[in-house]
Amino acid sequence: MPSLIINKLLDAIPTLWLVLTLVFIALRILPGDPALVALGDFATPEQLALFREQTGLAAPLWQQYFTFLWDVVTFDFGASLISKERVAVLIAHNLPYTVALAFGATLIGLIVGLPFGVWAAVRKNRLPDQGMRIFSLIGYAIPDFYLGAILLIVFALNLKLFPINGGGEGVVDQLYHLVLPAVTLAVLKIAFLGRLTRTSLLEVLSKDYVRTARAKGAPPSTVIYKHALRNALLPIVTGLGLSLLATLSGAVAVELVFDRPGLGSTLIKAIAERDYPLIQGAVVVFALLVVLINLLVDLVYTVIDPRIRS
Repeated sequence: MPSLIINKLLDAIPTLWLVLTLVFIALRILPGDPALVALGDFATPEQLALFREQTGLAAPLWQQYFTFLWDVVTFDFGASLISKERVAVLIAHNLPYTVALAFGATLIGLIVGLPFGVWAAVRKNRLPDQGMRIFSLIGYAIPDFYLGAILLIVFALNLKLFPINGGGEGVVDQLYHLVLPAVTLAVLKIAFLGRLTRTSLLEVLSKDYVRTARAKGAPPSTVIYKHALRNALLPIVTGLGLSLLATLSGAVAVELVFDRPGLGSTLIKAIAERDYPLIQGAVVVFALLVVLINLLVDLVYTVIDPRIRS
């Protein structure tokens, strides 16, 4: 197991390097001057030159690049060009909100989508199966930001059952603020995981060992959950990992719709302000989260299927 983790982390290093290099290049070719954004249109040329010198923007690009890579290694991205706060502090403040939103939505999708998919597979071509298909079509068709706006209008503005914006203070209040954003992202997860569970389970139910278990008189629940579902879990785990990665990107739009703190909304604001250190720090964290999620999926594989472990 330790060797698997080490190998996966080593394999991720070239990918991380490529992502960080592309981000560095993209930021430098985007139109807009960070110094002008930070100081305003009325800043003098002397003030702009001093700002670039103090923030390292006046250095040659190769020097900025290697400084950026060293910042990644030391996980010290300096200070924001706009707020002057340390980037690490800003990330530490906003990251928990995004992580809570992503895992909350994925948890709802798993709790609802997995049983829904099993039910649809067991009742193939009946009402539950038809309902699963219809819900999947709706879930795939509605964009996250549009569904979030509808839920916000209905349940926050009209019915006043949930708060309109913010992240909340304290554990209970934060969970209360998390409900609508998490449900917004969870609808697509339920549709995706439910459809994937149905397809994977139907394929396993047609195997010979499942027919043998039924012929020996095993109870239906034993056939479904002990023999069939466990063998159908590998594609479901893969889909769950992909779903969690998609949730991280979808969290950006949802955080903006609900005016919610988080790393996604912070990144969008930083891009608009050409805040290079904050953009670079946020992208590095997102890239590390992708690596960790992929590593977690691989570890779950080894638990489900001992053949992969060997």
